[in-house]
Amino acid sequence: MLLTNIRLKNWRNFQTLDVPLRGVSYILGPNASGKSNLMDALRFLRDVSKTKGGGLQAAIAERGGISKVRCLHARRDPEVEIDIELSEELDHPCKWRYVLAFKPEGKGAQRLLVSREQVWENGNLVLNRPGKGDEADVLLRTQTHLEQIQTNIKFREVGDFLSQITYLHLVPQLLRFGEKIGGHRLTDDPFGQGFLERLAKTPEKTRTSRLKKISAALKLAVPQFDELRFRKDEMGHPHLEALYAHHRPNAGWQSEEHFSDGTLRLLGLLWALLEGSSMLLLEEPEISLNDAIVKEVPLIVDRLQRNRKTKRQVVLTTHSDALLSNPGIDERGVLILETGKQGTTGRPLDAIEKQALGSGLSVAEVVLPKTRPENVNQLGFWQ
Repeated sequence: MLLTNIRLKNWRNFQTLDVPLRGVSYILGPNASGKSNLMDALRFLRDVSKTKGGGLQAAIAERGGISKVRCLHARRDPEVEIDIELSEELDHPCKWRYVLAFKPEGKGAQRLLVSREQVWENGNLVLNRPGKGDEADVLLRTQTHLEQIQTNIKFREVGDFLSQITYLHLVPQLLRFGEKIGGHRLTDDPFGQGFLERLAKTPEKTRTSRLKKISAALKLAVPQFDELRFRKDEMGHPHLEALYAHHRPNAGWQSEEHFSDGTLRLLGLLWALLEGSSMLLLEEPEISLNDAIVKEVPLIVDRLQRNRKTKRQVVLTTHSDALLSNPGIDERGVLILETGKQGTTGRPLDAIEKQALGSGLSVAEVVLPKTRPENVNQLGFWQ
């Protein structure tokens, strides 16, 4: 299953947005244009669809409430809406369409209520809320049918797809010092604070196989790197250890706290690509990595999927000239976010941009200049 289109209304800095998604989609745009917010719309649906510890109210609360989610340009229309289409394969007809709209009650308790929830299967409407039951008991509108096992049976395939969306933006410092930092860990641990525990919970055979593949990649990317292994210390705490070339035998083992930021970022990226078959959201995978490695990211994503029975859909954001200079990027998967006085809009490449790519220019050369701030050259004179 693939998510092939997403429409947003009044979501964060998008007053309206309607864009297609491909097997691999590259979201490009200036700083603060909404790349992370577009990703968060997908994460939001994932959180809503969870039948345990999730749901609409929890998903909104974790984001600071409806006022933090609703677009600032939505002065007259308080309704927020997310509308997605799912297909069995790329360029196939839409199998499922799911629409969720919500807004504050507007009186009394000011509860957040579902204003519309609709599901189509192959063009046939199978759910249309609010219905008679919702009108009789307004409390029912504080929950979606998506999050309830007893009410989503007709379209549970949609809920299963959304609940399995994976997001990993590994922050090396959180991985290294996770135990010392402690404190509240966000749902699904998006920043990798519990990455080692994630590895520990993976079946040993699967974990060993993945780490073997990652080890082979790290040999190509990290100087002096030789071997990667997983182990638990005397207290049962999980660790990753790497063996580096050294003039003394067995003197080169280092634990994850000594790994470079780049090594940890690449390790997390490769693990995420190997883990599961659900939609994967990657935010700025170029961070901390050498440009030579970054340039290979599109090919890494492609190669790791070639031999898989079920290819996973990947959506990534990037500012990287190196990554976007890779000639293997499918132009159909490039989306550009553009800012304006009425919020951010998005679009695929236009005919002129496609023609420029066809003449031999890279996505970096064609698109990145359009995402740079107009007066950025004056920044060096700021004081």
